[in-house]
Amino acid sequence: MVGCLCYNCAGFSDVPGGGVVLPAGRIFYSRYGVVLVRFSRLYAPTIKETPSDADVISYELLIRGGFIRKVASGVFTYLPLGQRVLHKISRIVREEMDRAGCQELLMPIAQPSEMWKQSGRWQDYGPEMMKLKDRHQREFTLGPTHEEMITMTVRNELTSYRDLPVNLYQVNTKYRDEIRPRFGLLRAREFIMKDAYSFHTTMDDLHQTYEDMYRAYERILKRLGLQFMVVDADTGAIGGSRSNEFVVLAGSGESRLLYCEKCGYSASEEKAEYRINYEYPMESPLDLERVDTPGVRTIDQVSEFLSVPASKIVKSLLYKGRDGYKLVMIRGDFELNLSKLRASLGDQTLEMASPENVLQDFGVPIGFIGPVGLEGKKVEKVADHSIRGLSNFVVGGMQPDTHYTNCNPDRDFSVDRWIDVKMVQVSDPCPECGTPLVETRGIEMGHIFELGTKYSEKLEAFYTDEDGSKKPFVMGCYGWGVSRTLAATVEQLHDENGMLWPVSIAPFALLITVVNARDDKQVQAGEELYRFFLEKGVEVLLDDREASPGFKFKDGDLIGIPVRITVGKALSDGQVEIKKRTDRKSTRVSMEQGYEGIFQAFQQALEGYDPHAV
Repeated sequence: MVGCLCYNCAGFSDVPGGGVVLPAGRIFYSRYGVVLVRFSRLYAPTIKETPSDADVISYELLIRGGFIRKVASGVFTYLPLGQRVLHKISRIVREEMDRAGCQELLMPIAQPSEMWKQSGRWQDYGPEMMKLKDRHQREFTLGPTHEEMITMTVRNELTSYRDLPVNLYQVNTKYRDEIRPRFGLLRAREFIMKDAYSFHTTMDDLHQTYEDMYRAYERILKRLGLQFMVVDADTGAIGGSRSNEFVVLAGSGESRLLYCEKCGYSASEEKAEYRINYEYPMESPLDLERVDTPGVRTIDQVSEFLSVPASKIVKSLLYKGRDGYKLVMIRGDFELNLSKLRASLGDQTLEMASPENVLQDFGVPIGFIGPVGLEGKKVEKVADHSIRGLSNFVVGGMQPDTHYTNCNPDRDFSVDRWIDVKMVQVSDPCPECGTPLVETRGIEMGHIFELGTKYSEKLEAFYTDEDGSKKPFVMGCYGWGVSRTLAATVEQLHDENGMLWPVSIAPFALLITVVNARDDKQVQAGEELYRFFLEKGVEVLLDDREASPGFKFKDGDLIGIPVRITVGKALSDGQVEIKKRTDRKSTRVSMEQGYEGIFQAFQQALEGYDPHAV
């Protein structure tokens, strides 16, 4: 045994504020606050019952483990355990941003509407934008993102090409008025995000920063210890010419990813393309015929009623945007990809027309609209490539309870624009090599964009070039979901007993559990070990509660601390037990090895800890 390391003999004493004076006379703190943490004093109210509104495992476990509490739909309080994890995630993100040459700032959440109206996104962003008015009836938004704000910030400050490039970032709260907040922290109304924005003189310079940020995001995910995939992505309301998502793999993820096992092509569901190669048999055009289809509206109903396959039916879907109506046609057995449609037509405001709009402006119930007989109507006819070459198909009859059969393009209607708006499915051919695509699921963590001059031109943000001319900034933006990372980690790493935190972001590295808080020997040994590990700089939680062993062990597994040392019955044999969270059985370590020996056993356990091993 080593010399006594009890509270008094080791020279420990309390100081105001809860710190601990070590023998050397210094107050010992961790990076994020006082190291001295006892479970009996920790505000981490764990619960046994599954929350009634839990729809994903991360929400269930974070609530049960005392990491978060729900305030309202999509709004949460982060309790001390959750805040510790958030701090560690933020630290990793900040370190990699600094390493990539970014500089941190902090922008306001409340943003005046004028800049959003000038950029054209006040309406584009849609109902998810939280809007409000002050006492003077001036309009503001609680920022869902900060492209406009950062551009307005620098436009009168970065005036020369010599000032560029610059990359600025913040870690801040964002707001999006989700129509149906769900999945706990994964789709919340209020969330924490890191967003960065870079300013350049040329696209080549932007490309270099984009690659730097791409590598920085990969480093973040590797440091977090998560399995991930990087995919091509839709730019959506943010805009720009190039975009990638960094997705944490999880079977419960709402992001559907398509990828090729042969050539490595990968894309999000919203962006995924395929090799278009439809070969239809040659058919002689038959006479167009309107047939009665009473009460038949859906593709399945039409297919059954007319005894034709869904592949011989063309869906006609009416959308309305800033430029009016678009009639979009696609094969009946395919699903339309709204993200592709909006991107192809350059209109993020496109939404399905309401039944009232269709009836009022086209004189037909929504289930029977079609491309035939639209002469004189203000509507652009857009067709997916899947109907190019298709003959004698079925479309809506433009009258209640009717459909046309034997419809053929060019003869019976014209197409104004051919585009790819098909939702890609498993086994569709890879656009790069033709190999059938496969699918996985994940949770989006990071998203990076090459914006170009979209915002700088509209917001009149210019710099003076070397030749004296005024030019708009070339911009990039780079987002990371800090609070989403907390939930995504749990979605990927958990078992039937609770969470499995990676060492890099675990709330504590070590849990010391005193089995019997009324046994003086166990309490003393636990205290001595606790103080020893504190002096070693280990983030350690001491479970000193007067509770049953089973209760303590279940709480320890639920919270998911990587390594546990148990001070219990084995102490009578001069031993303690050490166990990785991923192991089913513990290993005994003799106290005769001294605390250094126990520390070495802890280090070995921590080095061998792999949360993916379960």
